[in-house]
Amino acid sequence: MRIGTFVLAAQFPGQGPGEALHRAVRSTEAAEESGLDSVWLAEHHFVPYGVCPSATTLAALLLGRTRRIRVGTAVSVLPNHHPVALAEQAALLHLTSGGRFSLGVGRGGPWVDLEVFGGGLDAYENGFPEALGLVLDWLRKPRVAGRGERYGFREVAVVPRADELWEGPADASPGSAGPEVVVACTSPKSVRLAAQQALPMLLGMHCGDEEKAEMVALWRTAAREAGHPPEVVEVAAHVSAGVAQIEDGAGAATEMLVKSMPGWLRQGLDAHVTVDERHRVMRDPVAYTELLCGLHPVGPPRLAADRLAATAERTGITRFALLVEGSGDLVATEENVRRLGADVLPLLT
Repeated sequence: MRIGTFVLAAQFPGQGPGEALHRAVRSTEAAEESGLDSVWLAEHHFVPYGVCPSATTLAALLLGRTRRIRVGTAVSVLPNHHPVALAEQAALLHLTSGGRFSLGVGRGGPWVDLEVFGGGLDAYENGFPEALGLVLDWLRKPRVAGRGERYGFREVAVVPRADELWEGPADASPGSAGPEVVVACTSPKSVRLAAQQALPMLLGMHCGDEEKAEMVALWRTAAREAGHPPEVVEVAAHVSAGVAQIEDGAGAATEMLVKSMPGWLRQGLDAHVTVDERHRVMRDPVAYTELLCGLHPVGPPRLAADRLAATAERTGITRFALLVEGSGDLVATEENVRRLGADVLPLLT
């Protein structure tokens, strides 16, 4: 069982972006100190739901401040990036961190970001497979040319090569693999796309165990149909996103989150603007918070451990990215991370 945190850099009502980002940095340092496996960083633009606009930039800072923990993006939104530029950053972070970086990618939403960054609605609706393929080519090959509908360029050398990880003076031969790539999946289409490349999935915190189990089953079927061998299909390290709040006493953790999260959700989700003025329905913030508390490790340590173990048993997923900043408070967030490491992890071993 590999337990990590999911960091949104959420800006709660009454807070500034600097406070949210400081909490993101401190919670990562606390995660390493507490023995957690990983930290996954979200990327958002123009909304207080999350004030980190570049997950790779924040990952670079956090990789420099830590020594052991894995740092990943959850996710870098491909329609807002040139795939070669993003792949170059991923290779750089992989090489300079000693292989501790994971690149999570997704297609995002139909937000005004597409207008600002010039990707356009077509990049969101149709361009993700081409962009993902170009990222993978860049991370796996010595030379790459763009021959797709959106990206066309002559063949160029890949520098630096992501698979040339320096092992140190005792072993001067380069490593054989580049950074892990994880795909955020929200539909059967994206599940099949990830499976074709045998890439692990990141599954959202709004999904219950039954839905996640169905997506894992679909991924395995599609991966086998794509010709991937059983030893690859069966060990795919998918990641389940969720919420964690560890508090003693029945209902104390849920009560805390129901008080703190709806204000942030209402402010943050309502700020999203669609690029084409399409109608969207915002979740009820209180009902959504209660849903998340019922699905995920929210409660005393024993309950939290049991819910994580149950999800692993039902879905086959043993990696978790857990939102720990639901209180909106720095001290409470650090304590929440500490308790995940000290009180929950030992119950899962």
